[in-house]
Amino acid sequence: MSSGKVVLGLLAGIATGAIAGLLLAPAKGEDTRKKIAKKSKNYEKKLEKKFSDNMNMANKKFEKMKAEVTDFAKKNMQKAEQVKEQVTEQVKK
Repeated sequence: MSSGKVVLGLLAGIATGAIAGLLLAPAKGEDTRKKIAKKSKNYEKKLEKKFSDNMNMANKKFEKMKAEVTDFAKKNMQKAEQVKEQVTEQVKK
């Protein structure tokens, strides 16, 4: 079984349990709706923070990789120029 199916099944189970709990709860509908809205906002804020943190981490890794590739390219261009000069000198002799 793929991990995607396991995660989907887990989320479906959590959602089903939450809905059943809400429907069977002894609180008034208005109170329940307020609790749902409050929880939703909390989850939304947590997800936004996680997304933001992940984007920041990805951007940092991208910038580091870009710098490494640029340095690598510069070093190899210098080596290529040196080889070109050596070949040119050999041809002139």
